[in-house]
Order: sequence, then C-alpha cells, then structure tokens
Amino acid sequence: MKHLPKHLRPRWRYLAVGLETWPDASIDRRSFQREVWYAGQNLLGDPGSADADLTIVRFDFADGVGEAIIKVRRGETEPARAAVACIDEIDGATVGIRIRGISGTIRAAEEKYLGRRGQVSEERNVVFGNEERVAVVRNGNGLADVRLEESFAGATDLDYDYDSDLA
Repeated sequence: MKHLPKHLRPRWRYLAVGLETWPDASIDRRSFQREVWYAGQNLLGDPGSADADLTIVRFDFADGVGEAIIKVRRGETEPARAAVACIDEIDGATVGIRIRGISGTIRAAEEKYLGRRGQVSEERNVVFGNEERVAVVRNGNGLADVRLEESFAGATDLDYDYDSDLA
C-alpha cells in the first residue's frame, strides 16, 4: 500500500498541556484520555469531536503535577482548546488544566512549552490554623498544599508559618 502524497496527508498541531491537582491524586494516561474524549464530545458533538481528533501523544504525571501533549488536526485548535478547558475533574480528583502553547511538531512543543519539569517538592512541617501540620512545598516559591484530616488546603507563605525548630 502506497503512502499518501505529502500534500494529502493530514496536518497536525500539538497542544502542550499542564496539569495540577492535589499531591495525593493519581491520574493515568488512560483516564486523562477518556476525559479529553468526553469533553470533546460534550462540547463539540460527535462530528466536531471527530474533526478535532483529540489524542494524547505524551503524558507524564507525578506528585500532583503533570504534562501532556494532545494531537489535534490543524484548523481545529480553538475548539480543542475549549474542550480541554471544560475538564475540571479526572477520576474524582479536581484538576487544573492550562494550555501552555500550540506547536507544529511534538519536539517543538516539548522544547518550548514543556521541557523538564522544574517542580521540586519537599515536605515541611508548618503551623497552619494554629496546629502543626505537614505541607508539600513546591519550587520554594511559597506555595504549599497543607494536609488536613482528609484532604489538602492550598496555601501561600502568608497563610502558614515554617517553624525551623520542627525540621
């Protein structure tokens, strides 16, 4: 079977996507792909979803942060962005999704928008709500996820005190 000539092959664009959720959430590629397909169908309908052809090409997720590359047909990037923006929960875990950029190749999307994940997280003991608690601090930028009894609370360095005697 012969290949199609270059001018007849489908053209693709690649959405670089950043994911963020609580540190104890576990999201895998299959569940993210399912949510992307459902969001595409719900927003665009069956014909629009088929035109966009949303497919996860790369996926990496650990410690509450992740990155993905979504393959989309050229000319369908705006509807695809809108569909991906509709996702707010994956497998029961609330998630924040940010489109970092759009590129013509996977390699360019990785180099420009994803790169190596610079998130360095560490656990610290902090005082939050007048109680000593464990918090996951990311990148040393003052943002932390403080563990409560059953969940996490997002906090900034103005909300908690780092007690150096506890470390």
